Amino acid sequence: MSEYKILAINPGSTSTKVAVFKGEEKLFSENVAHAAEDLAKFKEVSDQLEFRFNMIKDMLKEQNIDLSDLDAVVGRGGGLMASEGGVYGINDVLFDHAVRGANGVQHPAQLGPQIAKSFADEYGCPAFVVNPPDTDELIPEARMTGIKGVLRHVHTHALNQKETAIVHSKKMGVKYEDMNYVVCHIGGGTSITAHQHGKMIDGNDIVGGDGPMTPTRSGSVPVAELVDYIFANNLDKKAAKALATKTGGFVNLLGTSDALEVFNKAEAGDKFAKLVWDAMVYQCIKQVGAMAAAMHGKVDAILMGGGMVHNKDLVAKITEACSFIAPVYAYPGEFEMEAMANGAARVLDGEEELKTYTGELNYNVNEFIGE
Repeated sequence: MSEYKILAINPGSTSTKVAVFKGEEKLFSENVAHAAEDLAKFKEVSDQLEFRFNMIKDMLKEQNIDLSDLDAVVGRGGGLMASEGGVYGINDVLFDHAVRGANGVQHPAQLGPQIAKSFADEYGCPAFVVNPPDTDELIPEARMTGIKGVLRHVHTHALNQKETAIVHSKKMGVKYEDMNYVVCHIGGGTSITAHQHGKMIDGNDIVGGDGPMTPTRSGSVPVAELVDYIFANNLDKKAAKALATKTGGFVNLLGTSDALEVFNKAEAGDKFAKLVWDAMVYQCIKQVGAMAAAMHGKVDAILMGGGMVHNKDLVAKITEACSFIAPVYAYPGEFEMEAMANGAARVLDGEEELKTYTGELNYNVNEFIGE
C-alpha cells in the first residue's frame, strides 16, 4: 500500500475522533471532547458543523500537525440512504443527505462527511466515506417480513465488521471477496452478520433493537409480549423506542450500561447478574448460528470484534459453542479509524473502485408489497 497521508474523522455524541495516517502508520490520534452544554446550544446535529470543525482545526494546529500534503480526508458517513458497502466520494447528493439526515436517523455521524469535505476543500484533496452505517446488502429473503409494508432493514457496525474481515483475510493470504464469514461486533451495540463473498447478506438491525440484548438495547423480543408491555405501562412512542435502543438490556435489567460491572457481579456470585450475562452470550451464539445457516453452513471463519471481545469469558463461551461451524478468531476492539484510512488508500491505489452515491435505495420497495 502506498504511503498516502490521510485524515480520518469520526464524530460521536460527545467527542470527535481524529487520526492522521501515513501509509499504515498512525502519525497522530486524538479524541476531541465536546462539552454537553456547548452541544446543547445546537438544535440539529448538522448545526454543530462549524463548531466541531473549528475545534478540530485548532487542536491540529496546537499539535503542529501539518496537513498541507494531505492526499485524502475520510469522514464517518451518517444520515445516508441504504447503499451497498464500499468507498464513496462525497458528492453534492451525499453531502446534502448527510446534512439533512435523509435516512430519518439523527446521529453525530452525519457530521463526518461534512467535516471531511470542509477539510478537503481547504487542502485541495478528495473526500470519502467508507462503508457507512447504512450499508445494506441484504438478500430479498432477509428483508421480507410477515406484515405488509414492514420491511427488515439493517444497521450494523459495517465499517468495523468489514475491516475485521479484510484484516483477517490478508492475514490468511486470501481475498475477502472470496470468503464466507460470520462477523460479530460485540460492544455497546452488537451486530452479527453473514458476509458472503464480500457482501453482508443478512444481519440484525441495531438501530431497531434487533438481535442479541446489549448494555442499552432490548434485543429481539416476542412482538405480542412487547405490545402488551407497552400498553400495560402506558409507554408513548418515544419511550417505547428508547426501551428498544437506549434504556433496554443491562440498563433495564440491572440499572447499568457497564458490561464489565455486570460481568464482575456475575463472577462475584450475583445469580441474576450471571443470568443476564449468560443470556446475552447465549443470544450472540444463537445469532452466529442463524447467520451460518443463512450461508448454508458454508463458513470459512467466525470473526469477533468490538469492545466486549476483550472479555475472555465471552470469547471462550462463543468459541466453545460455535467452533463446530468454523474456526473462531478474536480481534478485540475497533479498527474504525484504520478502516476509513485503508479504504481511502485502496481507492487512491486503484485496488478498489470508487463508488458514486446516488441517494436512491438499493432495493425496490414495491417488490415487497406485491405491486
